Amino acid sequence: MFRRSIIVLLLLTPVLLSAQKAKPKNDSNYDERMLHFGFSMGLNTMDFNIKLSDEAIANKTTVETVSLKPGINIQIVTDFRPSTYLDIRFLPGVSFGQRNVSFYDSTGTAWGEEPQKIESSFLEFPLSLKYKGMRLNNSRPYIIGGLNFRYDLAGKKEYDKDQGIYMRLNRADLYYEVGAGIDIYLPYFKLTIEAKMSNGLRDILVHEPYTENPQYVNAIESMRSQIWVLSFHFE
Repeated sequence: MFRRSIIVLLLLTPVLLSAQKAKPKNDSNYDERMLHFGFSMGLNTMDFNIKLSDEAIANKTTVETVSLKPGINIQIVTDFRPSTYLDIRFLPGVSFGQRNVSFYDSTGTAWGEEPQKIESSFLEFPLSLKYKGMRLNNSRPYIIGGLNFRYDLAGKKEYDKDQGIYMRLNRADLYYEVGAGIDIYLPYFKLTIEAKMSNGLRDILVHEPYTENPQYVNAIESMRSQIWVLSFHFE
């Protein structure tokens, strides 16, 4: 549902802008400053792109991320404007989320009593290029893309056998990000609504299975992170 909302927002943005009538502009110097700052808060949903191992395929094993949990993002906005329609943005911050991974055998029976609950607490350092369209009244659409280095503080060095968690993730990962949004010019500040997809570039699963339950790691050839983010920037 959260990802559908982001897609709908992206599709409706041009329609909403074209339907606007001429209105008095809120005078501001947000777009005139070479450098300005702000803060951001948002919601995320974290997922995995999982590729099964040959062993899992032969055994007709199914692995999927279930019960996607909404998380939160908090960031500081640093915006540098080298030209009229282009901004360079750096938004260091933190994000929190959880992913539940379930395993099923060929009969559809789940392994274990509970899914593998994997929590993440990221330090993140996104660097993005923001290409802006022309301002229409008090709104301006844009597209954005860039790279984001994330470091997972919740990554574990040992398996949590007491909780029945037999999967571990590498802490560091680099993501590419694409998205779109709309700047809304208010009398005293600028509010930005932005939807973004973030895809990890490396296999983050630690391929050293727990001795007593190796089947969880052995069922997966690679596992890459994917994060959808809906952000609200205040600048």
